[in-house]
Amino acid sequence: MPSQNIDSIKTIFQSRLTTLEHLLKSAQTHFSDSESFLHKRIATDMLPFGTQVAFTCNQPRNFALWCNGKPMDNLDPDVTFLAQAYEHIANTKGLLSGINVEDEKLSELIRIDLGQDLYIEMFGHAYVNDFLIPNFYFHLVTAYDILRMAGVSIGKRDYMMHLVPFLKKA
Repeated sequence: MPSQNIDSIKTIFQSRLTTLEHLLKSAQTHFSDSESFLHKRIATDMLPFGTQVAFTCNQPRNFALWCNGKPMDNLDPDVTFLAQAYEHIANTKGLLSGINVEDEKLSELIRIDLGQDLYIEMFGHAYVNDFLIPNFYFHLVTAYDILRMAGVSIGKRDYMMHLVPFLKKA
């Protein structure tokens, strides 16, 4: 695996946030601009679609904040309006675009407070690969699954949009 750098991490987050935005637009079209789908969930003990949008954005958001020397700051998880969802995505992309730090940042130790007096300490590369990326994809896939379950006509191509520029015809 090629070594990761700040720019490659930003690219991954940016492109997948574009996918999240595409999924949101697909749902908006499917539900005829009704915002009801923001409350849909897979199971009663799981968080709704709107919260999945916020939690998906939290990962690149906190990456950008960390890169810029600012404390972690999660978004409000109670996303009940489309405007909020789109704003979360746009603001997160903006934070990513504003990162201006050297790759050495990935060698720094970071402390992640988990609540209940629990925390994790890890170096930046592990923070990205073992904490942020798995959480990011978990919430992105959950958002995708909620929409599929709700009948939105999306498929793997919608989820893997970042590969579309590489498609070739034989």
